[in-house]
Amino acid sequence: MTNLILAAIAALIVGIVIGVVVSRSGQGATLRQRRAEQQIEELRSEYIRYQAQVNEHFMESAHLLRRFNDAYRDVNQHMARGANRLCNDEEWTEELAHETSRRRLEEVREDDGAEPPRDYAPKSDPKDSGTLAEDFGLKKKGDKTQQA
Repeated sequence: MTNLILAAIAALIVGIVIGVVVSRSGQGATLRQRRAEQQIEELRSEYIRYQAQVNEHFMESAHLLRRFNDAYRDVNQHMARGANRLCNDEEWTEELAHETSRRRLEEVREDDGAEPPRDYAPKSDPKDSGTLAEDFGLKKKGDKTQQA
């Protein structure tokens, strides 16, 4: 009987040791899983904060651009009203429009820089035949040199 009691106590101790080892190994996996979930949650909250910052940036940019456009429109209207009020002389406005169009044409001419294609070939002496002449480069009877 003592052997039976000793065997039961030994089995109980072995069972407790096995239970402790199994529970600790399960806790390690659970602990790793909790850490991974915590990191995922931190990344998710950081992503949400980033999205909020991006939205705030674009909302503020849109607001500032709207204010800029309003200010530009106000300045443009102010200049137009001032021009209408101060420069109401029709001759002056016609002359200004004419001068502006002439200046634009001159700018176009200056910017062009290329001359139109010629429909003739230049020659050094007016008596010579040009490069487009039918007899250019042909020898004349009794002339041994070729015209250039």
